[in-house]
Order: sequence, then structure tokens, then C-alpha cells
Amino acid sequence: MNSDKRMTTWLGVGSLVVIFVTIIPILWIFSLSVKSTAAQSNPDLNILGNFWPKPSEFTWDNYQLILTGGASELFIPALINSMIVCLSATVISVVLAMFCAYAIARLEFPGKRVILTTALAVSFFPVISLVTPLFDVWSRIGLFDTRVGLVIPYLALTLPLAIWVLSAFFQQIPWEMEQAAQVDGATSWQAFIKVIVPLASPGVFTTAIIVFFTAWNDFVFAISLTSENARTVPAALAFFTGASQFEQPFGAISAAAVIVTIPVVILVLLFQQRIVSGLTSGAVKG
Repeated sequence: MNSDKRMTTWLGVGSLVVIFVTIIPILWIFSLSVKSTAAQSNPDLNILGNFWPKPSEFTWDNYQLILTGGASELFIPALINSMIVCLSATVISVVLAMFCAYAIARLEFPGKRVILTTALAVSFFPVISLVTPLFDVWSRIGLFDTRVGLVIPYLALTLPLAIWVLSAFFQQIPWEMEQAAQVDGATSWQAFIKVIVPLASPGVFTTAIIVFFTAWNDFVFAISLTSENARTVPAALAFFTGASQFEQPFGAISAAAVIVTIPVVILVLLFQQRIVSGLTSGAVKG
């Protein structure tokens, strides 16, 4: 019993350390976003070393700059592009991956293991090696600097990952439940939609969140395959400029990073239970 309490204590201490190490960079980025220009370069205007601005130097000007000020023309369209492109890639990837993962989990056919191995290999394939040929092809067929031209590479980036993750979830669903639905008169399609998909919903939500994060954080495709019209936030941040050539826009970039993080936090909070359920699905049997 004492060993169990000791283990729980150590796990709690370890969790606190992980939370502390994780939250410090987030607080640092937020502190940069609310610092005045003078406070960013003068440690005397900050407290806790150079970590947090003094009350007199606390300002929301950086947020105003990117939302309604001079940088809004660059940031707002990029934010809209990110939402449209990433949501489109997520929906398409998850829907296609559900059908593929179901076939892999339920059907016996030659090359099934090869498909899974290939999907895993593709997910580890270096993205930078695809940029040059894609840039050349996209420029020739008119997909350069378009949202569709970003969604397609994002599918290549996220679909293998979604297939690999969802196939594991579908394998955990008892085959007998689908057979029982078919005995009651349901077609294979009805059994899939009304029985399999609801049972796999925790895994589907978890996969969708992972896929969305992958697309949301992409920089290589976004900076290489866009110019102005379809540029997403990670690429747009690289084009932020200061008030002069000698000033670095750390505050504006940090404010943009904080705003970009908000949709991710909202998604995790809204679907927290489903994510945890999906991640622990199949971990305990009986």
C-alpha cells in the first residue's frame, strides 16, 4: 500500500514538473506579446528578471496591431486561410481514412500489411523533399498560391497518419456487433454508419484533432506553395516587419502566436473527454 502511495506521489511530482516546463514557454510568449517596445529591449522595465513587464509597460498594442492595425492586412487573411485549409484537410482525411481503416481492420486481402507499412513510411517521409517538384507542378497547372493547392499536400501529410491511427481503433471494435446488426436486417453500409462509426467516435475525434494540429502547424508547404492569396498563419509570421529595418517585431509575432494557439486550446477543451477516451481506447480489456 505504501508503495502505491509512493508511486502516486512520484507521478504527481513528475506531472507537476512536466506542466511547469510546458507552461513556461507559453507564459514567455504571452509576456512578449504584452510588452511595450521599450520593455522588450530594456530589462529594467520588467520584473522577475526580464520575464514579465511592469504594470506601466503592460500593453495590448501588439494585439491591436495584428487585428486592426497595419499588420491586420497580413494576419487576418492568413488566419482565415488557415481555418479553411486545415478544416478542409481534416474533414477529407478523416472521412477517407475511416473507409480505408475499416477495410484494413475488417477485410482480408493481399497486401494489407504493405498498405499499413507504406502509410507509416509516408508519414515519416521528409516534407522538404516534396516541395520542389510540387512547386514546379503547381505552377504549371495553376494551383500555386491557392487553397486547393495547399489542401492536397496536406492530405498527403495527414492521410497516412489518420489511416494508421484509425485502423488501430477499428480493430478494437468487436466484429460480432456488426454481424448482429446485419442479422437484424441492416446492410453493410447501415451497419458501418449506425454501429461502427458511433463506437469508433472517440478514435475519430482523436484522429481529427491530431490531423488538424499537423496541418495547422505546417510551415514548409505554406511558405513554399503560396505567395499572398493562400498564405497561412505560420507562413505569414515570417513576413512580419518592425516599424523600421532595425526593429524586430517580436511583440507582434508573439501576439499572433497567442491568437493562433486559441483555436487549438478551444478544440482540446471542447473534446477533452473524447480525446482521453480515444487515447485510452483498448488500453484496458475485460
